[in-house]
Amino acid sequence: MSVLDRPLDVYWYLPTHGDGPYLGTEERHRPASFGYLRDIAQAADRLGFKGVLLPTGTRCEDAWIVASALIAQTEKLRFLVALRPGSGTPALFARHAATLDRISGGRILLNVVTGADPADLAGDGNKLSHDERYAQTDEFLTIWRRILSGEPADFEGRYLSAHGTDISFPPLQRPYPPLWFGGSSEAGIDVAARHVDVYLSWGEPVDQVKEKFDRVRARAAAQGRKIRFGLRINLIVRETEEEAWAAADRLISRVTDDVVAEAQHQFTKVSESVGQKRISALHQGRRDKLVIGPNLWAGLGLVRGGAGTALVGSPENVAARIREYQEIGVETVIASAYPHLEEAFNVAELLFPRLGLQSEPPLRERGWDLEFGRAAAPRVREAAS
Repeated sequence: MSVLDRPLDVYWYLPTHGDGPYLGTEERHRPASFGYLRDIAQAADRLGFKGVLLPTGTRCEDAWIVASALIAQTEKLRFLVALRPGSGTPALFARHAATLDRISGGRILLNVVTGADPADLAGDGNKLSHDERYAQTDEFLTIWRRILSGEPADFEGRYLSAHGTDISFPPLQRPYPPLWFGGSSEAGIDVAARHVDVYLSWGEPVDQVKEKFDRVRARAAAQGRKIRFGLRINLIVRETEEEAWAAADRLISRVTDDVVAEAQHQFTKVSESVGQKRISALHQGRRDKLVIGPNLWAGLGLVRGGAGTALVGSPENVAARIREYQEIGVETVIASAYPHLEEAFNVAELLFPRLGLQSEPPLRERGWDLEFGRAAAPRVREAAS
């Protein structure tokens, strides 16, 4: 099958930590009000995005509550909700997932976030080391999957236990809402191989992503399992290359060297995320090293944690780069761009046709009222996403 014939889903992102046209500054702050998040979700729903990712962290509105509030405001949109194993019991989150899946009509997906910021985790009472957290996640998902699958959930582990646990109201999606996960460490890849349905990578150069996917495939095959793959990346798409790169430069035009230095200290010295360190190593915090591949730009990673790279360029070139990721197994692209409301239109109107994706007519042409409010930039320490 040609890559052009392979299925591709494009998801969008809900900035539950705030939004705006500039990174690393409070200039033109746009708060994450419910009305604004609703506007983004409804735009994504009508424009043809498959779903939206909701991040987690102390600087975010709660992903579960926001998703439950937006379900009734959307029609087809799926919600990829952050699931943090260290912040609750498997049985509690099993009931949450089943209920949310039922009331959404089967539109819920779960993004497993083990966590990497010790201070953030300590706020939830989780003081385990990096590898211990993944061992805890392994136990959590073992119990969680058994409960929602209707299997005996009796389990006694080092970190967690469950006895006589069942569920009266099962989810619509069987055996359970699909599990998504991103983790570049060996411990993380082990968890992915044993439990998850979709493995996500941030936007590293294609050869680096392929090497990681190959390791995940091999580890999953040893468990008798197959895993699908997705890419978490930003998109800056304009009608011409020149316009796109000018937009990228403008996005970080308010970032000071002090803000960059503080962010890089957090990413490289404080965060325990292997994936975060891989992203930071691509540019080393230097403005003269931000182009790390064809149309691949790491400018967001100067101050944004998590998905710190973007595909930048014309619709033709960005589509060509996405096809290269498809060639190595990517079936889903979870995209974002600043500000998220306006950029949802740019991506749908400019890029979707080049990817063979269909979108409904632009909302502007159907009288949909776009009220853009004030704008805000994400803070230095970003949400896990």
